[in-house]
Amino acid sequence: MTRPRRRTLAPPVPAVGSSPGSVVYQGPERDAPVVADLIVYGPERYEERSDVPLEEALARLTETDGIRWLNVDGVHRAEIVERLGSALGLHPLTMEDIVSLGQRPKVEDFERYLFVTLRMLAFAEGEHGRPELDSEQLSLVLLDGIVVTFQERRGDLFDPLRERLRQGKGRLRKLGADYLAYALMDIVIDRTFTVLEDYGDAIETLEAAILEDPSTRVLERVNHLKREMLLVRKAVWPLREVLAGLERQEGQLVSRTVITYLRDAHDHAVQVIDTVETLRDMLTNLHDMYLSSLSYRMNEVMKVLTIIATIFIPLSFLVGVYGMNFHYMPELSWRWGYFGLWGLMVAIAVGMLVAFRRRGWF
Repeated sequence: MTRPRRRTLAPPVPAVGSSPGSVVYQGPERDAPVVADLIVYGPERYEERSDVPLEEALARLTETDGIRWLNVDGVHRAEIVERLGSALGLHPLTMEDIVSLGQRPKVEDFERYLFVTLRMLAFAEGEHGRPELDSEQLSLVLLDGIVVTFQERRGDLFDPLRERLRQGKGRLRKLGADYLAYALMDIVIDRTFTVLEDYGDAIETLEAAILEDPSTRVLERVNHLKREMLLVRKAVWPLREVLAGLERQEGQLVSRTVITYLRDAHDHAVQVIDTVETLRDMLTNLHDMYLSSLSYRMNEVMKVLTIIATIFIPLSFLVGVYGMNFHYMPELSWRWGYFGLWGLMVAIAVGMLVAFRRRGWF
């Protein structure tokens, strides 16, 4: 899976003066083509088409036989999203949210369909070759027998799900479109666990680096991770509300069977949130550990300098006394006075070092 430059989670800025429901793309400039992939399946059938023309995709979605999953990669061409949304009967506000990147995860009930937005988290190569957080918006529309997903660009997390559909393993091809929507959200949550595990490994590495060498480079890395964890928190914190809202949608679009699986996904979302809070606390502790380690090293340096200065206090006194230019100083005329003074100073220095050592001062 190839992902371009990093993009963080930022709230969409509405076009000034535009009316609510205006389908205007708000995101980074892109020139890649919009690609649609269609999968139609059932217990005894499976059909997959890549790069399907819009007209054909719309025609196939009107079929009543089988579950239809249309995945659209690229929302930067708002006219395509608007045309597809109009054909499906989507509300203008839904289409506006699809093309407005940076949406907060949420679920909305429009009676005929459910609209869900999520954040897909992954790592992308940063400016200095260091992995950095990438947050991509996933918009999901669940209709009767139809699931439509909108992604910002080509490449996603759902290849294992497609492989399960191809092989017909498990219950995926036996249940309805609501279970497919659940499976898509479950993969997004599971991938978040992988991202958080990578953060945990990075925090352990930084902890060892702080204990070994608390440099400013390590502190910069800690602060960088703290900023990224804030973005992760914004992306995962609303998941609990989204899944709780879906649990209350039992009816035509969400069956009782899928409600059970949604409860399990809700539990996973709570675990994700707890893990995020734990990692944030660990990063805060790393910052405190850095300051403590830096203070400890500074204390060690000051201890050595204090010991050196203390030893030189009596030596400086002796040198100062015998450096005075008085005429009558008996030791000045003594033959062994110079060597005696050196011996006395060395004995004082060694004696003080021994005394400091016995007290455990160094």
